[in-house]
Amino acid sequence: MPFISKIQRQTDYSRFPSSHPIVIDNGGSYFRIGWAGEANPRVIFRNIVQRPRHKITGETVTIVGDHDLALLKYFDCTRSGPRSAFDSNVVYQFEIMEYILDFGFNRLGADGSQIDHPVLITECACNPVQSRSKMAELLFESYGVPSVAFGVDAAFSYKYNQQRGLCDKDGLAVCSGFSTSHVIPFVNGEPVYEACCRTNVGGYHVTDYLKQLLSLKYPNHISRLTWEKVEDLKMEHCYIAPDYASEVRLFQKGAKEAKEKTRCWQLPWTPSPALEPPSEEEIARKAALKEKQGQRLREMAEAKRSSKINELENESKNLEFLLLQLRHVPENEVPSFLSKTGYVSKQEIESAFTKTTQSLRKYKGELENEEKADLSAAEKYTLINIPDNMLTPEQVKEKKRQLFLKTTSEGRQRAKQKRFEEDLERERQNKQDEEKRLENPELYLGQLRAKHRELSEKVEQRKRLKTNGGHSNGNNVSGGVGRGERLNAAQRERMRLLTTAAFDRGKGEDTFGYKDEDWQLYKLMSKDNEDDDEGPDEDEAELARISSRLRDIDPTFVFRSEAGPSETSHLRPLTKEDFQIVLSVERFRCPEIIFNPNLIGIDQAGLDEMAGVSIRRLPAVCQSLDERMTNSILMMGGNCLFPGMAERLEAGIRMIRPCGTLIRVMGASDPILDAWRGAAAYAAAMQFPQQTFSKVDYYEKGEDWLRQYQLRYTY
Repeated sequence: MPFISKIQRQTDYSRFPSSHPIVIDNGGSYFRIGWAGEANPRVIFRNIVQRPRHKITGETVTIVGDHDLALLKYFDCTRSGPRSAFDSNVVYQFEIMEYILDFGFNRLGADGSQIDHPVLITECACNPVQSRSKMAELLFESYGVPSVAFGVDAAFSYKYNQQRGLCDKDGLAVCSGFSTSHVIPFVNGEPVYEACCRTNVGGYHVTDYLKQLLSLKYPNHISRLTWEKVEDLKMEHCYIAPDYASEVRLFQKGAKEAKEKTRCWQLPWTPSPALEPPSEEEIARKAALKEKQGQRLREMAEAKRSSKINELENESKNLEFLLLQLRHVPENEVPSFLSKTGYVSKQEIESAFTKTTQSLRKYKGELENEEKADLSAAEKYTLINIPDNMLTPEQVKEKKRQLFLKTTSEGRQRAKQKRFEEDLERERQNKQDEEKRLENPELYLGQLRAKHRELSEKVEQRKRLKTNGGHSNGNNVSGGVGRGERLNAAQRERMRLLTTAAFDRGKGEDTFGYKDEDWQLYKLMSKDNEDDDEGPDEDEAELARISSRLRDIDPTFVFRSEAGPSETSHLRPLTKEDFQIVLSVERFRCPEIIFNPNLIGIDQAGLDEMAGVSIRRLPAVCQSLDERMTNSILMMGGNCLFPGMAERLEAGIRMIRPCGTLIRVMGASDPILDAWRGAAAYAAAMQFPQQTFSKVDYYEKGEDWLRQYQLRYTY
């Protein structure tokens, strides 16, 4: 089975005799394996498995624990995330557990699939017998282990520190691990499982809570807030507050002490290059280049226009000459003459001549004789003023056609006249603007920029209101609103009329329509409401005119909407502070869930309350040991590394115990490795083989015998 890992494989496996035990600390976060009697485990890795496929060959590989991140670029990890064999602190995915054991034995140096050494493996307190039996079945049948012993990791750690003189034989073991926290009382060196207490809060929940808070606080940097990085931030910066409420008030007031406790994580950031304003020479060069390009375009347009005029003049002369020739052609020779020219009839030649003449006048810009043309066009509509009863059916149809043509022609003339007036007005306004600019260029340019800024904000505000219904989420970004909030004033008025009419219909007899005024409601409801936005068209046209004017007289002007959406004008350049992750109240708010799990919605007891519950659960025979229990409280587990943990636990227990009770809280010599070291020391003792059960016992007595199995920690 291919493995990917940066952990080196041990080479001295064959030097140990088959009677030498292998010690495994199977924790929810880390897997530790080594030899009995040694001071430290040989192999340590994260207790997770990932099985991605190779991007080229498609081969499935097994990634267990820590791995080289540089190798992941060759594998597709999108469909296979990290998986754990644990549910809380109980092993239930034994397929994943087999991968982990394979990897652990492989890195310890085992050559084959058979392990001929006794195995001592840790488990949680009050581990379900089903999980224990499945683990025994896996070790016996898959690896051929000769004998197995199960022990509680917290008990091994407590015994190890007891041997070093840090705690007494009667006391409490407070173990806050990766996914759960336990409080186990010890009487005469043996754990009393009937009085132990557990809560489903551990280091995993602290890291997850910190990741959620930072992701909500810095949504733009979610990709930077990986699980591994948040774990490092937690272990480096988090602490336990002596009094949570007073600590929160301290940060609310913004005191100097709160600022001193704030930590900052600077993300990689490269400052954007400063945009220097263009020099006068650069502005002049751009203006000259723009003028040169404009002159070139004007020359090209004039050349094209001259060429087109020459072409139309030649064509017009040819058609005129053709019409002159056609007048002298006899009537019987007209068809043969037209066949040579490519035209069908004399009317077609006249129509082509008229179109060519009009195009020529258009290109020359001639506007004279328009009134005469209009009169000649009006003379064509001879049937319009004649009554229908004096016309034949064919003439009535022709009259309708002439009426339609006249209406269309008049509409075109009005539109043409309107455009002509608009052009004149635009020329007049441009002339006035030019006079103002020549009178005081700086004042004129400042006024033009101010007006452009005002119109831009007005147009953008109207667009936001039209999209967002007048509601904003604080960042000028449209939020999710209902349809009613997006309606304009006319649409809302129509909806009001509809609801009013519907409401009135339910009151007694329906008399709607008896009065003529009632029918006015339909006119109001059917009225076109597109003219509700009376300002945008004029404002946008004026904004376009001012923008065009600014482009002509100011080379440094850039219209924002050309570079991107309208919101870009509100964005500011990113600074160093935008790439900082600031940890303030998160430093103590996240570890606080160990003492107040209700902060994350877990209705269970905190660590200090669990100690009181565990003492109250002691059997009646042990009630006299209450004071001795609180005099030896040993903390272990990864969460005990938080600064202020011992002081907070002591203060919490003191509040629930009688006044004057001796309370002594101390931390383990190594809260992380003491469990494995205690198990290694236990397995190296001469009495260890008596505490194991062999494969023969497993096959003879079955799984039910494991229900009664319990390791004794005192010889």
